[in-house]
Amino acid sequence: MKHDSLQEELSRHLNHCLECGLCVQECGFLQQYGTPKAIAEAYQPQSATWQRIGFECSLCGLCAQVCPPEIGLNPGAMFLAMRREAIQGGAAPFPQHKGILGYEKRGSSRRYSWYGLPEGCDTVFFPGCTFPGTRPTRTMQVFQHLQRSIPNLGIVLDCCTKPSHDLGREDFFQEMFAELRDYLLAHGVGRVLVVCPNCYQVFKEYGGTLAVQTVYELLVEPEFRLKSGELSGQVTVHDPCSARKNSLLHGVIRKLIGTSTLQVSEMKHHGENTLCCGEGGSAGCLNRSLAEGWGDLRRQEAGEQKVVTYCAGCVHYLGSRMDTVHILDLLFAPEQAMEKKVRVSKAPMTYLNRLLLKRTLKKKGILLPVVERERTFTFSQKQ
Repeated sequence: MKHDSLQEELSRHLNHCLECGLCVQECGFLQQYGTPKAIAEAYQPQSATWQRIGFECSLCGLCAQVCPPEIGLNPGAMFLAMRREAIQGGAAPFPQHKGILGYEKRGSSRRYSWYGLPEGCDTVFFPGCTFPGTRPTRTMQVFQHLQRSIPNLGIVLDCCTKPSHDLGREDFFQEMFAELRDYLLAHGVGRVLVVCPNCYQVFKEYGGTLAVQTVYELLVEPEFRLKSGELSGQVTVHDPCSARKNSLLHGVIRKLIGTSTLQVSEMKHHGENTLCCGEGGSAGCLNRSLAEGWGDLRRQEAGEQKVVTYCAGCVHYLGSRMDTVHILDLLFAPEQAMEKKVRVSKAPMTYLNRLLLKRTLKKKGILLPVVERERTFTFSQKQ
């Protein structure tokens, strides 16, 4: 997919930003560096300082959401273009990105990846990286639950490489994701079911003819619906910023919560106007205070309420600040989730969990693949 160049983005914001202040009012990053127009005017591509600034934006999209419709600017696209230029010029990634890039590299490596496609497989479950690492048992429960109504369901343990996408490593991302996508299409897969809204965003934008759905959309259908416990009380919902534009998903999540008879109380920022949890865009790697500011805002809005979300990364990031639970924990273990008794693993156990999950899936009886592979493709092979 073609993206506008940095020069096009800078020109667009120079010519059309009204400096009305709506986006600055909502964003700590813009409060620190100025309006999108001011940033575009001051940008110096050869400056080491400016080469870093684009990496401090969370890329959450709230600025674009609040920009007047008649203007319709997307400052996040400008900051992502800054990142891409810094990568192309060799100024980035920075040493602080080593951790997230190592995490991504392991996820798409031969050791951690595995594709299992049974006879007649046209749909695969793609649990992503964080969810199976923190919740391997829940991952298996979701897969086997879906299998009951989709008997030819396959599974793909791999990484969509969104971290590289967001860090501006465009060539790497395009090659790695295209290889994943093309392999699935070549083997008859036409639909991908995801847990992670970040994975959804990547497959939706770059998946070509692959259809993508979240598992949550299926779980509201009668043939997939779980028997939920009779829970009482009130919760609030944190919509991940990567799902900002997915109003269908916003409604599905609230409907799923309603099946357990819990009541949803909305925060000021929710749905299309949601806040980033703080993890978005790996901004915290270079400016931790800005990233933590998002989490602090979320805590203020949530108050003492239990927060339900549908991104494992958001659960992890917000969990240190407030009582946060993943929607799949609430659905599959409702009483434990409400009583904060769900077991969630942390690194380095998450890596072992992914290896054990892979080994379990390869055992006969759980899945009978006619096509399977461990991913050996690397970007360096294309150089």
